Amino acid sequence: MAAELVGQRVSVIATANAFAAALEAKAATSTIPIVFTIGADPVQFGLVASLNCPGGNVTGVSFLSNLLVAKQLGLLQEFVPAASEFGLLVNPSNPHAESDMRHAEAAADSLGRKNMVLAPGLVIHAS
Repeated sequence: MAAELVGQRVSVIATANAFAAALEAKAATSTIPIVFTIGADPVQFGLVASLNCPGGNVTGVSFLSNLLVAKQLGLLQEFVPAASEFGLLVNPSNPHAESDMRHAEAAADSLGRKNMVLAPGLVIHAS
């Protein structure tokens, strides 16, 4: 679809919460401005050069929501202090899945949890 938009010579390409679409658009053109919103770090995944100076024709907003997993687990621990295990559903085909799992593992470790069950069928052991 990005190539089709480039072929139509649109003035700007916008993507919303679609990391893969932003990467596709970036690969399709270096001249048409691309504006994105995503929940992860766009620098980590090569979408922009830096947060302060994205460079090229790509810019946007990142909510860095994947970094909130520690806060989410902390709240769960407060609400259900007797819980010894937390579950986190992860879509393994999501480009952020590996990063999200690392953040979740670090958060579980910081909370002293023995393990965290991740779907589908993965278990992370936090020491």
